Order: sequence, then structure tokens, then C-alpha cells
Amino acid sequence: MTGSRGPVAVLGGTGVVGRAAVRMLTRLGIDDLRIGAREVTRIGPAALPPGVERCRVDVRDADSLARFCAGTRLVLNCAGPSYLLLDRVARAALAAGSDYVDVSGDGPTHQLLEGSPLLGTERVAVLSAGMLPGLANIVPRVLADDLTGARLVVYAGGIEAFAPASAGDLALSLDSSDAEDGHWYGETLAAWTGGRRRRNALPAREDVEVAGFPGRVTTMPFLTADAERLARSAGLADLHWHNVFVGNALRLTLTRLRGRVRRDAAALAAIAEQISAAAELDMAGLDPFYLMAFTVHRPDRVDTAVLRTPSSFALTAATAAFAVRAVLSGAVAAGLHHADEVLDPRGLLDTVAELGALPVCETHHHAHDEPLETGSL
Repeated sequence: MTGSRGPVAVLGGTGVVGRAAVRMLTRLGIDDLRIGAREVTRIGPAALPPGVERCRVDVRDADSLARFCAGTRLVLNCAGPSYLLLDRVARAALAAGSDYVDVSGDGPTHQLLEGSPLLGTERVAVLSAGMLPGLANIVPRVLADDLTGARLVVYAGGIEAFAPASAGDLALSLDSSDAEDGHWYGETLAAWTGGRRRRNALPAREDVEVAGFPGRVTTMPFLTADAERLARSAGLADLHWHNVFVGNALRLTLTRLRGRVRRDAAALAAIAEQISAAAELDMAGLDPFYLMAFTVHRPDRVDTAVLRTPSSFALTAATAAFAVRAVLSGAVAAGLHHADEVLDPRGLLDTVAELGALPVCETHHHAHDEPLETGSL
């Protein structure tokens, strides 16, 4: 699938998500590509599909970013931290007349772009086109066409090395309830309960068993802005999201950092290194994985979905590649969208599985509502 109006540009193409996205796009037949990064030579020509253009770009330099976006059909942003970049890349892409897909972006970027004249009447911008929140917000809609009044319980976590951008976003989300930029990213111990957000609604649990996770783990409730958006739009009565920590190093590091994260790039880079080092400690002797278990409770039935991947980064890249293909094919209408609002749920799950990013995707349906205990799904 070669774009008639120029290449698809992948920003952050040398990162772990960007490299995977290039592979996924090529497998989907999207082979007219431009790869951009600050150190683009980190990927040799032999490691790229034939004909792929490499371009040095610095997202902090507006002119550099504009040159990278010029002449492209669509820009896929795999760079980060997203909470620092916000709408910078999106505006450069739209100003160049290109469509835009972001593996992150999420609520803050959506707020900044909403109503922008850069979108016009023809441009498409799709945000949150990664594993979290994009795919995670789509899975419940696979389980039930109508979620009105339902209770959704999610356990999500795993153990794998952190990419610098994802470590930076995790650090920035720690203090989001008091964020200087006014954006609310999420809150620990909060939950959507009784049709509204409630602080300190659920307790953290230590030394418990959760099906699918190795050994005894810690569960930490966390309500993100995008999970709340799902709850509102779907009419959920309750949405209880539990982050699962395998090992203690990362959890203790995040607890220590809470309230101490500075938003300047140098300080954030040092904090991201601490998060990465803690994750490495927790990984000792374990194979990397990420698991999400969704349970939808309704009066007459319980539906569950269990997704397991060896790499959340590959799953993010596969989700983004599917979103790019959807935009290029005209399946997404012009305008500003969150991925979970416009992507075909079943088509997405089938495609990420075909791309090898989701080897385990199981669904179960039960006739009677048996309350989910922490140790079972």
C-alpha cells in the first residue's frame, strides 16, 4: 500500500515502539516510509525495508519538525514522553497537510487540538492509538455491545524493560492530580464507582495472588483520565482498574518518586533511568510479559477477556499500525478522534494477533454473576 500523496512518516523510528511500528506497517503493505529520530543512524539501512527514507529530526526544533513532516501523507508519532510533547508533533503534521496518528496523546493532547483550524474539514487525527489506553478501551466493547450500567474490573501489569519515553510518561503521571499544566492524567486508589469518580475508593493489596501473574503480587488501583472517559461514554456504573506489580522494586521506586517529579527534560531523564533500573531488578529470572484481564459484570452474565503479550511495545506498535491503515483506507472520518472511538474492535484484535503481537487473547462467557475474587478470573 503505497501512499499517493507522499510517504508515511514514523517519528521516533529508532525507539523500541518505532522500530516495531516500521515492521508492522511493512507487514500490512505500507512500504513508502520516512523514519525520523535525533540519532537516525542508530538503525542501519540494512535493518530497514528497501527504499525507506531516514531523516534526522529534533522534536524540540520547530523548523526541524516542519521539514520532517513536509510532503508526507500521514505522520505516526512514536516519540515521547507524550506528556511533554503534548500537541507539538500533531500541529506540525497538520500544518504540513498530513493526517496524524499518535501511539499516545491521550486527553491532554485532545484538549489542546480540539477546535483547531489546522484540522480543517479533511484532516484526520487519531490519538491514543497504542496498547494503553487505545486497545485497553476497545476490549470491553468486544465483550459487550452495551455496557450501560455494567461493572468493569481490570487487572493489568507485567514485567519488561522500560523504554525511556514510557518511563518518562509513567513518572509524569505520578503527580497528575496536582499537575502544573492543569491536565488530569489519573489518580492512585481512585475508581469510577456509582457513576462518578471517587478518590480513595479502593485499597492497595500486597502479597496476593492474581490469576495469570507469577507468584504473589501487589495490586494498586489507578483511575486514568482515559479510563474515566470510557466509563462516561459507555455508561458504566463502575470501573475498577488495578495495576499489578510483579516484584517490589518498581512499586517502591514509584512510591518514593511521587511528589518529587520535575518536568524539565534533564531531571525527567534521570528519573526515567531510576524507573528503568527498578524494572530491571524486578525482571531478574523472569521472561518479559504484559497481561490484561477484563471482566464485565452484568445482572445476567459475566464476560471476561484475557490478553497476554511478550511485549507491550510490540502490541502498541501493532495497534498503531492498524490505526494508520484505517486512516489511509478512509475508514476514519475527518476530525479529531481517540482510537477506541473509531477503530473496529474485532478487526483490531484480529490484526494485532495476525501480526504476532498478541499470542494470547481469550474470552469467556458465564451465565451467572459470580463475583470476581482477587485470585481468580
